Amino acid sequence: MMTTASLAAEALTYPQTRKEDVKDTLHGVTVSDPYRWLEDDNSEETKAWVKAQNAVTFGYLEKLPRREEIKTRLQKLWNYERVGRPFEQGGRWFYTYNSGLQNQAVLMTAESLEGEAKVLLDPNAMSKEGTTSLSDYSPSEDGKLIAYGVSEAGSDWNTIRVRDIATGQDLDDVVRWVKFSGVSWRKDGSGFYYSRYDEPKPGAALTAKNEFHKLYFHPLGKPQSEDQLIYERKDQPKWGFGGGVTEDGQYLVIQVWLGTEPKNRVFYQKIAGGPVVELLNDNDARYEFIDNEGPIFYFRTDLNAPCYQVIAIDIRKPERGSWRIVVPEVPKVLLEGVSTAGGYMFCEYLRDAKTEVKCLDLDGKLVREVKLPGIGSAGGFGGHRHDTETFYTFTGFTEPGAIYRMDLKTGESRLWKKPQVDFDGTAYETHQVFYHSKDGTRVPMFIVHKKGLKLDGANPTLLYGYGGFNINMMPGFSISRAVWLEMGGVFAMPNLRGGGEYGREWHQAGIKLGKQNVFDDFIAAAEWLISHKYTSKDKLAIQGGSNGGLLVGACMTQRPELYAAALPAVGVLDMLRFEKFTIGWGWKSDYGSVENKAEFNALAKYSPYHNLKTGTRYPATLVLTSDHDDRVVPAHSFKFGARLQECQAKEGPPVLIRIETSAGHGAGTALNKTIEKTADEWAFLVRALGM
Repeated sequence: MMTTASLAAEALTYPQTRKEDVKDTLHGVTVSDPYRWLEDDNSEETKAWVKAQNAVTFGYLEKLPRREEIKTRLQKLWNYERVGRPFEQGGRWFYTYNSGLQNQAVLMTAESLEGEAKVLLDPNAMSKEGTTSLSDYSPSEDGKLIAYGVSEAGSDWNTIRVRDIATGQDLDDVVRWVKFSGVSWRKDGSGFYYSRYDEPKPGAALTAKNEFHKLYFHPLGKPQSEDQLIYERKDQPKWGFGGGVTEDGQYLVIQVWLGTEPKNRVFYQKIAGGPVVELLNDNDARYEFIDNEGPIFYFRTDLNAPCYQVIAIDIRKPERGSWRIVVPEVPKVLLEGVSTAGGYMFCEYLRDAKTEVKCLDLDGKLVREVKLPGIGSAGGFGGHRHDTETFYTFTGFTEPGAIYRMDLKTGESRLWKKPQVDFDGTAYETHQVFYHSKDGTRVPMFIVHKKGLKLDGANPTLLYGYGGFNINMMPGFSISRAVWLEMGGVFAMPNLRGGGEYGREWHQAGIKLGKQNVFDDFIAAAEWLISHKYTSKDKLAIQGGSNGGLLVGACMTQRPELYAAALPAVGVLDMLRFEKFTIGWGWKSDYGSVENKAEFNALAKYSPYHNLKTGTRYPATLVLTSDHDDRVVPAHSFKFGARLQECQAKEGPPVLIRIETSAGHGAGTALNKTIEKTADEWAFLVRALGM
């Protein structure tokens, strides 16, 4: 077993990282930024630095004794058939399929669910490395054509093409520089709506600010230069637009968003012609369009309802006094999502981060409670008005996602597809505990482990969190975590403030000047696990990605002695410059801005990059990022990793940065890369935690 002392004694020579005397003065405060040159990912010096860091990191990881064993187990577990939830359009069925170890899921189509399916779109054939992925796809109303978006190397940029489903051949239509967009066809199949930014300058595609989003209509068979501009706002460079055609084909509903702000606007336009009507333009709440019955529009909203309700607006009488509450708010229980199928409305509730589902009619009257297979997460329940059945998925931490089909008339569910995974979920147990954070707030946490676990403080434990952007952390199956559990690890996931598990107030308690609450919640979770003998400081690792990478970075800089290892992935780690790259400005709704003095002071106090201190003994750390991440640019991880290596105590454990190539923020990553990365993470933790 590798002891803490021997771990610290491992001889690692980190690449020398040049420092510059770069300083900014913000609100009278001088801020040093010696590694700013690493922000230029196109420079030869940065590329050489990446190569040198990867040489050290992979040289270390490849020698870890259990890495190959872990990788082999991951490959075996991942090698199972995976089928996506099916949907019907124009008399054809569509669903995704992965035979096991395919890098990307394939889109299949069939004339019936019982009939033989054929491959419609195979992204694995689109690149040698398996790094091209399908980002979106939408069949036309008659099921004859499909518009599909393709992403290269994990980038958020997409290119849309159109395929003839019968022949499998692509048409000449090509739509480029699409980002943060869906694809929505007109009912007559004459073309589709999409959103894009202007083409960036050469070399700036992965870093330049994303501004002046535009909503277009692409007429089938025409070059993109002839696409019709539907809506733009030259006076609002930060506004984004998403256009969706209603099922009856009568209206284009335009969702107007501002970064990740939890409020939005909703406009509409009649497909037959006419101006864009600004239906909801006060930006006072979140409004999610559900469905319409002619001029009656249904929305899920948190207006005067922090846990959400369903309202109906007659667009012929749009004044607020005429709005009707269809499904009232249930206090302390989040109405997470609403969908319609067969004339019914399905309301998915989250009670203490566990799913409950109710079936109602369109007047809000309860038809039945949906009986779920157990405690976990359910999703789906959508469809067309003429449908007689709907499909939904159900998953838990130790239960792979099974797909059920429900008879809409009787409410009876039966299993449609259940994956056969070489993992015995019955050997593990999941339970939920509640603990108190620093300010006394009661926070829920899921804990998963082998049955019969001894609470002796000696269990290697992985504490995973996110805590931001109104995003809910719910039970779900993961092959990566299954392998962690098999190795004897405990998995813990708290529902931190900043998420949306308890509605708007829970989210708002973890943003801007309250962001420290999120870190306090996570630290309190670590302390609870230690005090209740699940683990100890020498056996505890923390993990998170993106905003969760920030969480890990902040907590390891604030309480470095509390954890043995840290895995911050694609993290927002420089909180004083995140606004300057790609869509970073859009996160100000959660983080605040350096332009505001009070928010600057809060950001500077926890910014991971700026709060590393020389000579401190930080946990064994594997910083993870990707060269094509144009969501959270890799400069965050580059600068943090360089400074962490500079500051780590001489006898401290390894602090490494792993930079994936031809990958982005996470979506669309090739499976072989995911397996390699997970094997590296778990092998790193095995060494760091002495497993």
